[in-house]
Amino acid sequence: MLLDCWSIPCVIVLTWIFLKTKYGLRKFIGVGVCVAGLVLVVFSDVHASDRAKGPNPLKGDLLVIGGSMLYAISNVTEEYFVKKSNRVEVMAMLGLFGAIISGIQISILERQELRSTHWNASAILPFIGFAVAMFLFYSTVPIILKICGATMLNLSLLTSDMWAVLIRIFAYHEKVDWMYFVAFAGTAIGLVIYSYKGSKQIAEETAQVTGAGDEEAATANRTAQVPCVGDDGPSSNKEFASAATASR
Repeated sequence: MLLDCWSIPCVIVLTWIFLKTKYGLRKFIGVGVCVAGLVLVVFSDVHASDRAKGPNPLKGDLLVIGGSMLYAISNVTEEYFVKKSNRVEVMAMLGLFGAIISGIQISILERQELRSTHWNASAILPFIGFAVAMFLFYSTVPIILKICGATMLNLSLLTSDMWAVLIRIFAYHEKVDWMYFVAFAGTAIGLVIYSYKGSKQIAEETAQVTGAGDEEAATANRTAQVPCVGDDGPSSNKEFASAATASR
């Protein structure tokens, strides 16, 4: 809960400062409804069964807060590059440096686990499935960031807890508390409120796109009207006038 909740305000602040993203009252209401749905998930866990606490909850919370801030910085930075640069290049660099950094982390932190693992089909297939899932996820993230932004991405990730509920129901045949379903409905409603665009906003965006297209067309027309330097003609109007005077 702390990871999901803390990353959202971090993303909002970072996009507001660095990307100049404007947030209206309706968007803040949508964010509040989404976070309230996530809080219901935690309350349903407490209501359904006891939750074991770790040996050092304060240290764990601080690590989660630091990780959520870094994740927010990563999302906002990726949104900036996706909107300012080529999306294919961003994805290629993300995959390249991600593979290098992940390989270094595995060689340092999980070296013993790699040595003790028996590499057979049952051990390799989960890794392949995880790699395919991560490839699909990180191939879709730049598209979402370019269209909707980092805040919408983090709000949408709140629904990941509901997938865990479905797995518990259908894979492990466990019973879940009724508050899970209320939480999912609240999160979905919050996403709809946040992403809803009124007719006025749609008209403004359409006008901006139309104005940009008209400006590009005008620039193209001015460029086409400039006389080109060729082998068979004068390079400027001044040279053309000089040639006409000399002929007379």
